[in-house]
Amino acid sequence: MSKTDNHKLLLDNLSTAIIQVDHKLCLTYLNPAAEMLFACGASRAIGLPVDQLFFENDSTPDAWKQAADAGHPFTKRESQIVLPNGTQNIVDYTVSPVLTPQGYCLVVELQPRDRLLKISKEEELLAQQETLRTLVRGMAHEIKNPLGGIRGAAQLLERELPNEGLKDYTEVIISEADRLRNLVDRMLGPRKVPNLSQLNIHKVLEHVCALIAAESDGSIQMVRDYDPSLPDLIGDQEQLIQATLNIVRNAMQVLEETDQPQKRIIFRTRAKRQFTLGAERHRLLCQVEIIDNGPGIPPELLETLFYPLVTGRAEGTGLGLSIAQTILHQHHGLIECESTPGETLFRLLIPLEPKNDQTL
Repeated sequence: MSKTDNHKLLLDNLSTAIIQVDHKLCLTYLNPAAEMLFACGASRAIGLPVDQLFFENDSTPDAWKQAADAGHPFTKRESQIVLPNGTQNIVDYTVSPVLTPQGYCLVVELQPRDRLLKISKEEELLAQQETLRTLVRGMAHEIKNPLGGIRGAAQLLERELPNEGLKDYTEVIISEADRLRNLVDRMLGPRKVPNLSQLNIHKVLEHVCALIAAESDGSIQMVRDYDPSLPDLIGDQEQLIQATLNIVRNAMQVLEETDQPQKRIIFRTRAKRQFTLGAERHRLLCQVEIIDNGPGIPPELLETLFYPLVTGRAEGTGLGLSIAQTILHQHHGLIECESTPGETLFRLLIPLEPKNDQTL
């Protein structure tokens, strides 16, 4: 093996995206990691100007041209690049001029940052949710103990009252104590151990679609975009139906409050391979996306959307999404949300490989 072939073999096996451009800023090499990053094969890209592979902003060609002319390296952090298909990525990249007989060529190393930033956000979300669950459990204990005492005292008082008409007041105390206890139980989310079985996620989604179609009287269009090759996962079917239904019902209620003529909810499933969720890397994930064309979620609510009692609707309890997130955590998964005016996307990520505590 020649020295050149050896260098190419090393570059081809790097996880870092590497491209090379000549002094005219035309592509001369892409390694496989760069092909994946730019969604473009090397055979098609080589010979093209680099701005046909991606563009950043108006100053990029000048900076690269100056590096090729003067041999000055430079690095950019968290730069947003746009591919020809409109996909946006955040990358760190370093441009290193290399002197050749024809002049300086540029070797560019690109590190995708969007996924790393997302992993950091997921880790923060998981930590916040765990802290929140601990706080809610402690608060529930402190609330339920005196509620039990109040209810018991009201029952004893009811037996001693000489006037039957006065029992209306003790019944109010008992019923309100029961209502508060039920509210606390709902804040805690599912308390039973998941009843695990092998299930098809599309069966869960079809069940939810049927329920929503009945509740909305067919006023909302249900669009299915399923990946039929998705394998079965191990989970609690009833809990996953509840988690999905909480999300879809929210979307339905928001859409019903709008006056737009075409109300639509999209159900999309895909497989995600070699995907890092929080601090753990998974070989295979099931990704379920629920997308509605409603008005969107206010930005100030997005960061606290999964907290108990947080809601953007006057008649909402703010518990549906919190319960859904708890169910996904029990399945070692996570729910993410992205929203812009006219589109809200909830993404459910569920590992497809069983954990040690997920044996049937």
